[in-house]
Amino acid sequence: MLDFPRWKKIWLWSVIILVSLAALPSLVSLAGGKWPQNLPDPSINLGLDLAGGSHILLEADSRQIAAQRLETMEESVRTVMRQATPAVRIGDVSTQGQRLSFMVESASDVDRARELLLPLVNGEGLRREWTLEVVDETRFVLTPTQEGLDAALDQAMDSAKDVIDRRINAIGTLEPTIIRQGDTRIVVQAPGQEDPEQLKALIGQTAKLEFKLVDETALPSDVQAGNAPPGSEIFPYAEGTPFTGQNLAVRRLGGIKGDSLTNAQASVNPQTNEQVVNIQFDQQGAAKFARLTTQNVNKPFAIILDNKVLSAPNINEPIRGGTAQISGSFTSESANQLAIALRSGALPVDLKVIEERTVGPDLGADSIRSGMIAMGIGTGLVLILMLVTYGRFGVYACAALVLNVVMILGIMAVLNTTLTLPGIAGFVLTIGAAVDANVLINERIREERHRGRRVVQAVEFGYSEASRAIFDANITNVIAATLLFLFGQGPVKGFAVVLVIGVITSVFTAVTITRMWVAGYLRRKRPTDLHI
Repeated sequence: MLDFPRWKKIWLWSVIILVSLAALPSLVSLAGGKWPQNLPDPSINLGLDLAGGSHILLEADSRQIAAQRLETMEESVRTVMRQATPAVRIGDVSTQGQRLSFMVESASDVDRARELLLPLVNGEGLRREWTLEVVDETRFVLTPTQEGLDAALDQAMDSAKDVIDRRINAIGTLEPTIIRQGDTRIVVQAPGQEDPEQLKALIGQTAKLEFKLVDETALPSDVQAGNAPPGSEIFPYAEGTPFTGQNLAVRRLGGIKGDSLTNAQASVNPQTNEQVVNIQFDQQGAAKFARLTTQNVNKPFAIILDNKVLSAPNINEPIRGGTAQISGSFTSESANQLAIALRSGALPVDLKVIEERTVGPDLGADSIRSGMIAMGIGTGLVLILMLVTYGRFGVYACAALVLNVVMILGIMAVLNTTLTLPGIAGFVLTIGAAVDANVLINERIREERHRGRRVVQAVEFGYSEASRAIFDANITNVIAATLLFLFGQGPVKGFAVVLVIGVITSVFTAVTITRMWVAGYLRRKRPTDLHI
């Protein structure tokens, strides 16, 4: 017990000093002061409920998912029929009534066409995503199943959540909360982002980028009237472009989508001095882009973003190398936002903002003040109780308790974690755990003294026996907190993080640090009795 090697004491004091230094900026900030800018400032991030920020509720349109599946299935059907050997010739494809139907030109190809379609209608496992029927001997009808639609919607919402997460992290928001609510909604909470409009502009942008060939056969009068020729569709020009207010007809199928982008960067075109976004395709996308431009030299192709035409330049020569440039009357901010959105990937479905609000920092300041008052009163009462009950050992327990609070702040600052209102609750809970550990140790020492053990033996037995119970109890707390972190969301995770850190520091300060102090006292004073 008294044998506490010098190296161990140096190591323990080094840990205490370093973690306390890390906690200083946070302590100064919580006290209302300002930390010098020329000094390192590891500090705790405050969550939305404490620092204020933006709260946005987004909702997806499930009908859009159904329409996208129909379009994807149409492309797949045309591809498998065209690539079959020999090719299966089919007539026009209809998507009326949320069903896809087409006729096989030769009745002898019906069985072969069915074999080609079977891999397309089955989903993962036993899930059937489409029902396949043959009517009137040569007409195939593909109808989406509800099971398949539900799976597609679930997958799209998970992808949308990941895309939003990447976009918000790209603008430096710390510890955003992004959770799904029901089947079609996503809640976004961004601490520190007090401008919901800026947040909406970033995460509300679908960033669906497409390159499609212009339908030059379309009559301008029909296009302006919104009537597309068969096989084409109409898109309006985006605001701010030279053709704002006009429409453009493009080929519905074919073209290239932006899902094969690997990078997007905002920059300035040195020739026109315009803000542009440079994009880079992956190997597969680059090959497809080169093939498209090679086969359509001297033809116009449209650059379409979120169903609006940015421009429709001529393909003067094949574009190889997998790079392209997007221009469209951007400002530096909008170009940067588009680059972030493109890098993060397109949202698989349009998301509509149905609720937004800004949480002011004043509410968080009130919460912090209330939490600090509760923590101060609770800690003060506990300190008085420990001092009255255990005398000198109560002083050690109180010092360990204060050190525990400082170490939690220091570790949270070093790990750059976020403190939320539930986190403050976790903070207070760990203070109780720290006191509980010291009570167990001191009561055990009392028992050993009552049994007649000498001072050093009583202290030694007290620490060794109580430590087992303390470790066992706190291991269960760590397991529970770990599960909360793994399966919880947002503030629940913040609570779990504070709880785990607090449990570790409380055991460290209550058992190891107080033991070092008690050992030093016993070695210096050699008391014959303990007032405990």
